[in-house]
Amino acid sequence: MSDPVFDKSEQLELVRRGLLDGEEILAVYDCIGTGTGFVGLTTLRVVLQDKSFVGKRIAVTSIPYRHVRSVSVVSNTSLVGKFASSSSIAIDVGSGAVHEADFRGAEKAQSAHDLILWYITR
Repeated sequence: MSDPVFDKSEQLELVRRGLLDGEEILAVYDCIGTGTGFVGLTTLRVVLQDKSFVGKRIAVTSIPYRHVRSVSVVSNTSLVGKFASSSSIAIDVGSGAVHEADFRGAEKAQSAHDLILWYITR
């Protein structure tokens, strides 16, 4: 497998430290806005850093692909003909839990969406 795509080396290292045997990192994208600090994608799961906990606490959450019900491109405008123009995705894991991530660019959002979609459809 090729080297992972990443925005910040410290985020890549955080995901790398939590790898399971045989698991590989595909990409780690820095996110903007409140809440999510980054989205990591491995061969087994989605790793989300959530900075929205009370008391300035931070959680790193792992979601195995088998628990992802859907992945969506999120936009505040019509997506007709502009599927790749959004820089946000939403990951539905059931029970009303949806994790939203705002990326630094539409290309990164599209890449994350496509990787997650590929793994959840296998």
